[in-house]
Amino acid sequence: MNTPGSTPAEHPPHGAAVRRGPFRAGERVQLTDEKGRMNTITLTPGGAFHTHKGFLLHDGLIGSLEGTVLTNTSGQLYQALRPLLSDFVLSMPRGAAVVYPKDAGQIITMADIYPGARVVEAGVGSGALSISLLRAVGDSGYLHSFERRAEFADIAQGNVETIFGGPHPAWKITLGDFQEQVVEQEEPGSVDRVVLDMLAPWECLDAVATVLAPGGVWINYVATVTQLSRTAEAIRADGRFTEPDAWESMVRGWHLEGLAVRPDHRMVAHTGFLLITRRLAHGVTGLTTKRRPSKTDFSAEDLNAWTPQAVGEREVSDKRLRRVARDASSTIQRGALPADEAQARRDQIADAAREVDGPTES
Repeated sequence: MNTPGSTPAEHPPHGAAVRRGPFRAGERVQLTDEKGRMNTITLTPGGAFHTHKGFLLHDGLIGSLEGTVLTNTSGQLYQALRPLLSDFVLSMPRGAAVVYPKDAGQIITMADIYPGARVVEAGVGSGALSISLLRAVGDSGYLHSFERRAEFADIAQGNVETIFGGPHPAWKITLGDFQEQVVEQEEPGSVDRVVLDMLAPWECLDAVATVLAPGGVWINYVATVTQLSRTAEAIRADGRFTEPDAWESMVRGWHLEGLAVRPDHRMVAHTGFLLITRRLAHGVTGLTTKRRPSKTDFSAEDLNAWTPQAVGEREVSDKRLRRVARDASSTIQRGALPADEAQARRDQIADAAREVDGPTES
């Protein structure tokens, strides 16, 4: 009988073994010097890590425990650790922009991707998100990734096998267009979660609605506001999904040094938007959130309605205009003009103010 938190030795989670124990040949290792600079290397028997300040032999690391501190040929100290997933994603070979760790974490949590879930994704890129999804679904789950370009699929496969120490039993990757392939290869209503990282996710409405189970989650990763808006409006118009929600996350690190505790000058700000919705039961029309009616196109009538008051600006009263005119009159260049010219300018402003006020009774 196993205690809570333990795993049978004969069936460890896939990839767990390569994350434990001493360093092995072929592993990626992160070296950090005394100034905090990081370098990621792949351990090779007989290899060496060279800098302008000497070199460090790989053989000195192979067989050492994680967390070892070594000295290179010129006395420079290096701390050796296995890269965390976030480190690996940012340093791994890539053919396309990666989904940043902050967004991958949001996708896993907000889409409720759990061990054993059946997930499909499109837009594999370099495999960064695929790694997080495979960790979430586990060996008993299922991840089917679709990628149009063979080069990207090869890069993703290499990165996935690097971090898991070989092919993952829950992963299947298919070359081709998501809309066409997913309905051919997945049974209707058999998928728990759909994750799309592509230019036009609104084109996949029918395919997603076909394979996604009732209550299943569809989450989209898009880069621009126009993509976000078009996807949301397409989902609303379709009627087979719940009202979509959208957000973005920003991560700001902090500088910690004695009493000098302050936000970092740089941060990981906008990387992409996440938009999430859920599949309704077949034949059910979703509830429409009550909100002000809006149009995506402008008519002449709409343009005429764009007055300062309509867009929230406060109307400036005649009284305020007169007061401002008087203030302007009293501050004409602060005496920079000759007296007679300044008086003429004041008279002009006074005449304008009287025209606004209208005739006065004597």
